[in-house]
Parts: sequence; structure tokens; C-alpha cells
Amino acid sequence: MATTTGRPDAGGRAGAHGILVPDARLDRLLHGVLVALLLVCALRYVDRHDLDASAAFVLAGAAGLAVAYTARPLAARHRSGPTGWVVLLVVLWAALTVVAPSFAWTAVPIAFAVLQVLPFSAALVVVVAMTALVGVAWSRITTALDPTVVAGPVGIALVTVMAFRALETQARQRQRLIDELTDAQADLAAAQRRAGALAERTRLSREIHDSVGQGLSSINLLLQAAEQSWENRPDAARAHVGTAAATAREGLDEVRRVVRDLAPAELADDDTGAALPAALERVARTDGHGVAVDVRVHGDVVPVPPEVAAAVLRSARGALANVVEHSGAARAVVSVTYLPDEVLLDVRDDGRGLPGGVDGPATHPAGERGHGLRGIRERAELLGGRVAVESSPGDGTTVSVALPLAPGAP
Repeated sequence: MATTTGRPDAGGRAGAHGILVPDARLDRLLHGVLVALLLVCALRYVDRHDLDASAAFVLAGAAGLAVAYTARPLAARHRSGPTGWVVLLVVLWAALTVVAPSFAWTAVPIAFAVLQVLPFSAALVVVVAMTALVGVAWSRITTALDPTVVAGPVGIALVTVMAFRALETQARQRQRLIDELTDAQADLAAAQRRAGALAERTRLSREIHDSVGQGLSSINLLLQAAEQSWENRPDAARAHVGTAAATAREGLDEVRRVVRDLAPAELADDDTGAALPAALERVARTDGHGVAVDVRVHGDVVPVPPEVAAAVLRSARGALANVVEHSGAARAVVSVTYLPDEVLLDVRDDGRGLPGGVDGPATHPAGERGHGLRGIRERAELLGGRVAVESSPGDGTTVSVALPLAPGAP
């Protein structure tokens, strides 16, 4: 049960404020019960009384009450119509009950109409008054006055109306909680969408930095080397240009796969696990400009999940880009180690190390190395992995990445 305060009732009608929601099937049932009770009470009255003026008044009152109950849809067309309709029903019923107490049984459908239309306080008063009138009317046709005939029904009426009120209050509170929960779910869904969009932007930024960005940087360095060797070493210049063209083609494939959220081009259709070491060899050749990069593989080479292989490859490219651009190293070693439950990537260089050690401030322009290391760390954390950086000034840097073979596992 729920309140209808301030809202149209079940038939879209305004002006109903009771603690019971009007229901079309219940209204039809109450109407049928009222008509049946009126017929039975009229037959009883005719059987026990003469057909005189009083009988005509009683029968006319019974017919008028039946017709008045039927007129509910017409009354609902006006804002104050339902209240006037209920008042008319109660007045007709009271007059009929005073003259012929046997019609008191028709109080039940009339009381339901009162609870559907009138506010709680008014409905409580009316229902209690109707119940008291029933007791008084029946006392008129008994030999002695019985107080329980009045007090009992009045008490039952009070308890019944208060019970309806309690149910209506609980229903209203439950509906309010449901509305609050719905609003909270909507807010949570909106927050999740915003968080998902932010995470996706972060992922794309990281992937573009470690794939497309590093590829463009490699192409730039290769073309600069080709320009410097163009006249004195034309063969070397052509080799640099060819490598730059191959890197550009790989970068184009990488862009397409980043957009489609697929693994790097070097790892496509890898069923044997050999693609990852081969891809690291190509990265060492194309991204290690001026740095001698050695690739080492330890353990039995096995296929790894595409997202893990992509993370290993992109982490290696990001780490090598830092080595080339910021470390001043002459040599670097890229090691990949296969363990039963995880794969390890280590990128070590003999460069100047991080200024101030691992926790020291970066002195390179625009904090590029910091962005690369941050991207490596974020990528590993998304897959349930971990990253460690060992460095001190003058002793080089080691970037270690451990990724589980079941992505997302701790």
C-alpha cells in the first residue's frame, strides 16, 4: 500500500488523498458487495415491515446509495469531487442506518471508500463515527443497552485504521529508500563511466607514448643519422632510411592495433611463444640508436597471453627509449626470463643512472623519463604485476618488470 497524496489515483483522477490506493478491481468488488448488501437488507426490511411511507423512504434511500456509489467516476472529474462524493455516501448511509439499523452492514464498502479518499485524520474520525453509529443503531433494536456493542466495534475500527496507516507509512519509507537506491545506482554508474573513460584515456596515452611515440622517435634518430652519413657513407645512409621506413610501417600497424585494442603487430598469431623474443630482437635493433643492445632469453620459451606479451614488449620499448634519450649509456641488456607462473623483463644499462637515485628528481626536459617509467608501472599493475627500479648516479639503471602468466593474478 502507498499513499496517493498529491498524485492522481489509479484511474488518473486527482483529489484522492487517502491511505489506500484506489484500485479498479477492488472498486468493482466493493460496488458489487454494496449492491448485494443493499438488496439483502431491503428484502429483510420489506419482509418485517409494512409497505408504508417509511418503507418507501428506506427503499428510496437504499436505491439512492447504490446510485451514488456508481457515480464515483463522474465525481472524480472535479478536484473536490471525490471528497464530496464520500461525504454524500456517508450521509446517505447514516440516514438509512438510523431509520433501518439492518442497513448498518453496508458500512464496510463505505468505510473502504472513505479510506481511499479522505486524509488519515479525517478518515479516522469518520470511520470511528460510523462504527459508533452502527453500535448505537443495533442497540435500538435490542432489549437492553450493551456497551460492548459500541465499544468493541469502535476499538476494532481504530486498530484497523491505524494498521492501514502503519502499512502506508512503511510503504512510503520503502519507496523512498528504493528511490534513494536508484539515484545512488545512477550516480555510481555515472562515476564508473567517468572512471572508465579516464582509465581508457590513460591507457591510450600510455600505449601511444610507448609504441607510436617511441617509433616516431626512432624514425627521427634514423633520419638524422642518414642525413649525417648521406655524402660520406651513402650505403649506411640508405640502410638508415630503410630501417626508418620499416619502423614507420610497423608504427602504422601499431596505430591500427592500438585503435582496435589488439596486441602489437610483432606478436600477432603467436602460437609457439617465439614471437616475443623475436620482437624484442627487432626492438633492440630499431630502438637502441647508438647503444649496443643485447637480448637474452632465460628458461623455456612458452606462449604467454597476448596482453602479457604486449606489456613486455611495450615496457622494453619504453625502457630502451629512456636509455637512449637520457642515460648516456654505451651498452644495455634486455633479459626475458620464463618462470612457471610469471615472465620477467629486465632492462639494464651502464649509463649515468637516475639523478639522486631511484627517488631523486628527474632533470631531463619535460619529465619524459618519469612518464615512461610511470607508464611501465601502470601497465604492470593493470595486469597484476610489479615493477622495480634500481639505480644510483654513475652506476646505471635496471628496470625490472614481473608479470603473471594469468593476467590480473596477484
